[in-house]
Order: sequence, then structure tokens, then C-alpha cells
Amino acid sequence: MCNCDKNKVVEVDALYYPMEGTIVKVEQMTEYEKFFEIRLSDGKELGNMPGQFVQLSMFGIGEAPISVSSSPTKEDKTTFEICVRKVGTFTNALHALGVGDKIGVRGPFGRGFPVDELKGNDLLFIAGGLGIVPLRSLIRFVMDKRRDFGKVDILLGCKEPKDRLFSNEIEEWARLADTNYTCTVDKSDPEWKGNVGVITTLIPGVDIDVNRTYAVIVGPPIMYKFTIMSLMDKGLPKDRIIMLLERRMKCGLGKCGHCQINHKYVCQDGPTFRLDELTGMGEAL
Repeated sequence: MCNCDKNKVVEVDALYYPMEGTIVKVEQMTEYEKFFEIRLSDGKELGNMPGQFVQLSMFGIGEAPISVSSSPTKEDKTTFEICVRKVGTFTNALHALGVGDKIGVRGPFGRGFPVDELKGNDLLFIAGGLGIVPLRSLIRFVMDKRRDFGKVDILLGCKEPKDRLFSNEIEEWARLADTNYTCTVDKSDPEWKGNVGVITTLIPGVDIDVNRTYAVIVGPPIMYKFTIMSLMDKGLPKDRIIMLLERRMKCGLGKCGHCQINHKYVCQDGPTFRLDELTGMGEAL
């Protein structure tokens, strides 16, 4: 007779074999980005933590890693949310789906943001472009547990004002106590009244207590280099700078090797990393 833990068997199966998900909401956010809300067909919770991702699949199309943008603190825990940019075969096919369509779901995968470590500290969120999508999961977690955290600053950068994601939602968060939000664009339009320039132009204006602040950065690789330099110029230590790396992830299980950087697998050891964990790993940044 097998004495194995049936719950553990189910958890393993969820990692290797797709669960059926049903799309319950679709929203066009920009010309290239769509928002999806997905419910697992068995009615179970996804059980993700902020910063984790799932593997979505479509028969005859393939599979792709997608960041979860919702927080586990959301009211309806039977669904999870994603926001996807249309950039290739899989994402084009995903954008063609609508409410009621089915999709395969594996996961969640990876190491999420260290929420327990962040508690009691001031937080500086820095998102470039599509980086706001995975960072939203952590921001929403913090906002739902606002008393557990100190001052919050949110810096958002994008190419043009029309490219902003979740802007109305972020502006609502900014109205909470001790929460500040600033957005910058590379190219303005006649109605834009905010900052114009790269996101590092916003960092000097943020008051940082280096002994009680964590910076969380999500964005394109080129942004990391100069953002890290700006934060270290303000005296923020490496163990208080957290990044999310998503490049080249494929299987989610650390088996295919696509996301290996030196001795680390981004899909398993990450995708969140403290800067001090990446010392000597130039390929990571």
C-alpha cells in the first residue's frame, strides 16, 4: 500500500501537467497589452506569492512563462490575473482568446519577493515599461496590508503616456497615507504634464533612509544598470536592492537550462534576486 502524501502528489502534478483554466475577463489596456483574469476549472486557488509566474499553454501553439500580476490577498482567490504584451506566436494566439476560452496552467513557479523581510521597512518600487506587471502583484500585496510597511514610493517609466499600465489603479494607491507616485515618459504628448526623461531622473527626488529602505526594480536589462548605480550613489546597500529577472525562462522546472546564469536557474533560484546574490555574475544584469 502506498503511504505517499496525496496532497504532495497533486502539487507535483500541477508543476508537470497543465491544469485547465478558463478566461473569465479580458480587457484591452494598450495597443499591444491585454489583461486577462483566469479561473482554474477545478475551483482551486493558484496559491501564488508576489513575484511568481505560471506556465500557460495552448494545444498546437506551445507554452510560455507569464508573470502573475495579481496578489494572493485579492478578494476572489479562485482567480488570478496576468497582463500580456503581443510580441510573438504564443502571445498573438493568447490575445485572440476571449471570455470562456480554455488555457493550460502550470505552476506557480519560482521564488517570489521576500515579503516577510520587507515588512516594517520603507519601500521604493521602480518599474520600467512592462515591469509594472509583475511588480503590481507586490504593490497590491503591500497596499492590502498597508499597516505592515513604512513609506512607499512608486516610480514608473514608459515610452509614451499612452503606454502606461494600471495608471488609474496606481493613482488610487498614491492617495493612501505615506504613499507617493511619480511617472516619467521618454516622449510626451500635448496633454502630458509630468516628467520627461529616463526613470533614473526621478531617483534623486526620493528621500531614502538607507537603513530602513528596500528598493524593488523590475524592467528591461538596460534600466537595471543605471538604476542600480543611482541607488548606490544614494548609499543604498546591495542587500537592500531587489530585482526580478525573467530572461530566457522556458520550462519553469530548472530542467532545460535556458535560464541558467552561472550556477543559478532563474526559474527556480529566482526570478527575484537581491543584488548581493548576483555579485560576480555579470551576465545577469
